[in-house]
Order: sequence, then structure tokens, then C-alpha cells
Amino acid sequence: MESTLFQDVLILLGFSVMIVFLLQKLKLPSILGFLITGIIIGPYGLSLVTAVHQVEIFAEIGVILLLFVIGLELSIKQLILIKKTVFIGGLLQVSLTVGIAALAANVFGASWDKAVFMGFLVSLSSTAIVLKVLQDKNEISAAHGRNALGILIFQDIIVVPMMLVTPIMAGNSDDITGSIIGLLVKSLIVVAITYVLARYVVPKLMYLVAKTRSKELFILTTITICFAVAYLTSMAGLSLALGAFLAGLIISESEYSHQATSIILPFRELFTSFFFISVGMLLNIGFFVENVSMVLLLVVGVMVLKTLATAIAVVVLKYPIKTVLLTALALSQVGEFAFILATIGMDNNLLNDNVYQYFLAISICSMLLTPFVIIYSEQMSNFLIRIFLSGKSKTKNTVQPEPVDDSLVLKNHLIIVGFGINGRSLAKAAEFSNIPYVVLELNAETVREEAEKGVPIIFGDAADDHILNHVDVFHARAIVVAVTELKTSKDIVRAVRNITQSIYLLVRTKYVREINDLKAIGADEVIPEELEAAVEIFSRILHNFLVPEDEITNFLDSIRSDNYNLFQDKAKVPRTFKSDQVPDFNITCLRVYKDSGSPVGRSLKDLDLRSKYNINVIAVARDGVMVSNIGADEKILQNDLLYVQGGVSEIEGFRKAIG
Repeated sequence: MESTLFQDVLILLGFSVMIVFLLQKLKLPSILGFLITGIIIGPYGLSLVTAVHQVEIFAEIGVILLLFVIGLELSIKQLILIKKTVFIGGLLQVSLTVGIAALAANVFGASWDKAVFMGFLVSLSSTAIVLKVLQDKNEISAAHGRNALGILIFQDIIVVPMMLVTPIMAGNSDDITGSIIGLLVKSLIVVAITYVLARYVVPKLMYLVAKTRSKELFILTTITICFAVAYLTSMAGLSLALGAFLAGLIISESEYSHQATSIILPFRELFTSFFFISVGMLLNIGFFVENVSMVLLLVVGVMVLKTLATAIAVVVLKYPIKTVLLTALALSQVGEFAFILATIGMDNNLLNDNVYQYFLAISICSMLLTPFVIIYSEQMSNFLIRIFLSGKSKTKNTVQPEPVDDSLVLKNHLIIVGFGINGRSLAKAAEFSNIPYVVLELNAETVREEAEKGVPIIFGDAADDHILNHVDVFHARAIVVAVTELKTSKDIVRAVRNITQSIYLLVRTKYVREINDLKAIGADEVIPEELEAAVEIFSRILHNFLVPEDEITNFLDSIRSDNYNLFQDKAKVPRTFKSDQVPDFNITCLRVYKDSGSPVGRSLKDLDLRSKYNINVIAVARDGVMVSNIGADEKILQNDLLYVQGGVSEIEGFRKAIG
């Protein structure tokens, strides 16, 4: 048994690698590769996989982890913000889809019980595919992403009552009232337990685990919480996926959600691939080929129907037309929970084999089309807007954006990694200078204490791409790595440079011998503690000998700019190459302290700074307002911040003139 499963997993992964690699070369989504893999190796294809049930278990784990990560990246506050979308939008979307689909099925000869059940199947969309593609496009937090998420949550909840109602429609019900009351009671208990865990239990547990600094224990605890809450909801008659989503919400209320997300992501990627492959295995290729015209016609009909129903639901919520179309297009497919519901319908004779095969073919084809629909939804919605709104005032489509609970919206900011003495000092300096900053720290006690003081601090490993993306390293101005271990510093530098080459990256290290290694992998500046101590000692000795202040400053600057070579044994320092093709380009910010005299109070035209000081003033900040379009008549005034470009010595000469 074990060898059979191992062989099947090897076949499954091997085919996935080849097909996904080929699709990536063609710039097509990887989800398509997994679905195609399932079709090829499944029982209706080459029949290479025999342990189908075990693959389905892996697939279920994938859906659980996907919903868990979605819950981690949300919070209960953010969920409250979309409550109208969940309950009003979700109810409207499901009701309209069920009603229109049932009416259409009845017109084509289906009895009302079977027609309504078909409406149930069509109304459900694919949580796994939609959220995966939206995450890949980084659009979960966009208005249409939140709408899609809210409606999908409602669908995941409503599928349980649908399962209970199905036997009634088939005339096979026993005590349906008792079942519904029992489900409601269990649901209330689950909600109460979720609240208690989120508010009181899990944050304390995660804090104790994080204090151990054991990555293995943190992983085990995170996954255990996920599966435990999922199992709890399944015992209450709800879906495992919904429980996983609640588990993610529980952890999201703690300061450890971002680190938990970064740990779970690799597992999620692996197991969700099993889910998409298992879906592809369901497609009967022979049936599809025999009925291809009818299947494709029904696919178009179902996707158009769902798009219209969702669009009407989102219009009622008073969103702009662009958001309406993007949301509607995203939810146009048939989802994975419909497969579970379909098996119940088969058991209760609401579907026959022929209709079931049509359902599978339609569902899988719509899933195959979904990545393309979402990827090109922007162009499609723009096209539809031009057609239907040509000649109409476009101002009608603009509304105020809805509130978003995002405590970390930063740009042009400073990232501080490590909150020891250096990190704290830098944070105080940034706060004093009104520089936006965020701190990354792996000490749980430090994170909790500083967060209570209002410091923008996050528990997370700065060597992880997810954590760096969360603090928006791509749009940051600078990052300072102030950790102790050299290996950790190197890992962080490599991770940062994998994302962006433009950010200014400064590293604090212990020893001078580490400077060149860190610069070689991407650090812009490296400050060694041992030589900074030597520099400070030397500067005090020079002061004691009454060496002029400017000479001391210039001398210390030259030491630092020369990588402290004055204090090093040059025979032990490896030589590095620096291109001589790129000229020095210094931009410095200087404050005007003088109230009169020399350049102060005169216009740039009168000063002729280029010929006198060999510098250029490229911007002026005055009274908190930045003036970048500098004219010749602009005057230099006291307290101005001048952004000047030129050589080091020339800038220093100008600084003395205004200081």
C-alpha cells in the first residue's frame, strides 16, 4: 500500500513539474498545469494513479491550508468591514443564481426538485481557485477581492443548509427541523469558542511558544491550531475549510500572524497543487469529447448566468461598475464544494449519471477558464464599460473608496531589523525626525512590550519574503539590519536583494573582517562595532589635543568612507573591485542656520552657486512643503532644508557658508 501511494505521488509530482514548467514558459498560470496533470494521469486519462482516495485526502488538506492562510491575512475587524458583502451580497448572489438556474432547468424539462438542486450546484463558486489567483495577483485586499472573499464565505456557510435540504427535496427527510436546530446550536457554540480562543487563549499560547525561539515548535503549534479548529467545525456539521478559515482568524488577532503565514505558505503551495490535480482527475475525457458542443455551450451559459447574478448582487451593495464587473467575472465558475453536494444529490436520485457527467464537465471546464478570466478581467471590464457606458457621464461610476483596516500602509519608509540598542536608538531618531518606520523583531517579549508602547513592531523573520513584502520593502527608502549573528544578516541581505535592488541597505556587524562579505552580497554600507569604538576613542583623543572640530569631522568621515582602512591590517583585507565607469553622485540635505549674510536671503540667480561653489540646489523644503521645481528667483531663507548635489568637499564648503 505504502509503495503504491509513494509511486502515485511520484507520478503526480513528476507530471506536474513537466507540465507546469511548460506552461510557465508560455506565461500561463500554474493552476492550469495542475488541472491538466489530473486530466492526463487520472482514471479517465492514462490511469497512472490508483491511490485516488489518498490523493483526495491530500487535496482536502490543501483546501484547509488555503483557507487557513486567508484567515491569517484577514482579521476579525476586517471581516466586520465586509459583513454587508458576506450576508447581503452572498445571499443575493446565491438566491439569484439558484432562481435563474432552476427556472432554466425547469424550462428544459427538469422537475422542480431537480431544477432547484441544479441551481444549488451552479450557485457555488471555487474558493480555492479564485482566492489562489487573486493572491497571486495581490488583489485580495482590493475592493473586488474583498467582495469575492465575502461572497465565497457565505457560499461556504450556505452549503451546509443545502446539504440538509437536499434529502427533503428528494422526499427522504426524517427530522429536518431537529437537524436545523441542532446545527444552529452547534454553530453558536463554534462561534463562542472561536471568540474565546481568539481573545484569550491563542495569543497567550503563541506568546509562550514564540518565547522559546524554536521554529519547529512554532510550526507544530500553528498547524495544530489549524487542524484542531477545522476538526471542531466538522464535528458541528460545518465544513473543514470553514473551520480552517476560523482558525486563521483566531491567530490573526495575535501579533504572530505574519510569521505563521510565512511558515504555512510552502505547505499550502504543495497541498493545494494536490487539490487542483484531484479536480482534473474527475473529468471523463470520453464523455467530454462525445458531447463537446453541448458542454461548451452550457459552460458559456453557466458562466454568463453567474456573472450576471453576482453583478446584480454587487450593484445592490452600491459599488462602482468597475468593481462590480471584476467581482462578477471572478466568481463565474462552479466550485469544489459543488462536487460534495453533487454526490449527496446522486445518493438521493436528484441527479442521474448522465446529468452528473455534464455537471463535472461544466464545472472543470469553468475552473480551467477561471485563471484566464481573472487575469484578463481588467481588460474585459474596461471593454464592457466602454460598450455599455459610452456617451454616459463617467462621474456616476465613481464613489468614495470603502474603509480598509490596514495598519501598515507605508511608503518611502525605514525598516529596522532587530530592536536591540542600535535598533531602539534608530527608532527614536526616526520618530524625532518624523520618518515613517517599522520594526521587525523575533523576540516575542520585546514585540509585546514595544507594541503596547505604540511602536510599529512586527513579529517576523526578515529573511522571509512574505514578511518583507508585508512591510513593503519594495517601496521602502532604507533598511537597517541590526542583528547579532552574521549568518542571519547575510540571509536578510540576500532576501532583500531578491526583491529589490534599489533600497539603501545598511548592516551593523561586529567585526571589520565581515565588511567585504556583506558588501559582496548586496549591502550598501556596513558599520562594524569594533572599529566604531576605535573611531570614537580616536575622536575623543583628538578633541583632548585641541585639534580643530572641522578637521576631526573630515578626518573621521574619510576613515569611514575608506572602510576603516587606517585601523586595519591591510594584508588581511581581501581586495574588492569597484567600477570606475560610474561617477560619484552625492546628494546631501543641508539646513540653513544663518539668518543673513553670504548666500542667505539672496536668490539662486544672484548666488551663481555652480561657478562659486560647484554645486546645484535641486530641491528646497520650507515649512514642511517640498519645492522640487526650483526657479532662478528662488531665495535661500533661514531654516530652509536644501537638497544639493556636488562633490563632498564642495558641499562641505557650502555648508560652512550657510551653517
